[in-house]
Amino acid sequence: MAYDRAVENLGNIIHLEHVNTRVPDQRLATLFYISGLGLTRDPYLMTGVDNMWVNVGRSQFHLPTGAPQRLRGATGLVIPDRAALRARLAKIADHLAGTDFAVHETAGYTEAVSPWGNRIRCHEPSPIFGPIQLGMAYVVFTTPAGCAEGIARFYRDIIGALAEAGRDHEGIFARVRVGGGQILLFRETDQPLDSFDGHHIQIYINDFATPHRRLKELGLISEESDQHQYRFETLIDPDTEKPLFTIEHEVRSLRHPLYARDLVNRNPAQTNLRYAPGRDALPWSLPAT
Repeated sequence: MAYDRAVENLGNIIHLEHVNTRVPDQRLATLFYISGLGLTRDPYLMTGVDNMWVNVGRSQFHLPTGAPQRLRGATGLVIPDRAALRARLAKIADHLAGTDFAVHETAGYTEAVSPWGNRIRCHEPSPIFGPIQLGMAYVVFTTPAGCAEGIARFYRDIIGALAEAGRDHEGIFARVRVGGGQILLFRETDQPLDSFDGHHIQIYINDFATPHRRLKELGLISEESDQHQYRFETLIDPDTEKPLFTIEHEVRSLRHPLYARDLVNRNPAQTNLRYAPGRDALPWSLPAT
């Protein structure tokens, strides 16, 4: 047999672990993320009233209390049973009246908008997403025109990721591969963008030191968190050092204590009135075929 071994390459970014946006009201966040989307509040960490970690497969949303933040783009999830999702979202609609909550249907996904305007695209499992039946498949960012090529170079040359720029039916983009089944996608627009409000994503990388050295030489490190973590915000074109886009990255090594932590995911179809013993948990992957 002749195998294409390059298909197995992952690049330096191994996993997209969480998206962090502040929320002003934990009760409304619980209604949207837990009751509506059907996700699971982490039962072990951040169990107070000023922060909530929400499990979605092997990834999370982090929702600390504060002035609301809005991701400039959308987060793409894989969630089984789109009809059940729509029914859950319909049940919470009255409770979220007067907020930015909305539901939009497209051919490919259901888009649920949080009470503070964060867009969550919910896809059903399909071969496009590999074996995932519950997970965070992608984050798509809306960027100014003329940025895609430089952003792809930034992730290739500075971070060591697999990244490319291209054009499809939606326009010009940069695509960054994250592990075996996630992507960061940057799509150009000629429309005005909101200013950056401090939200962040968190990634795990294999070669922790080399990107740090390159970022430090360019003056891009924004926080030296601890032995296992640092942060940066500004994406530049390595060829010109021109700033292109701002999104804070919380960068962790594979020796970080939280790496590959087992996350609890519940089956949202379970209720006390319609209960099936042994089916409380929802595996993040599809059964083998």
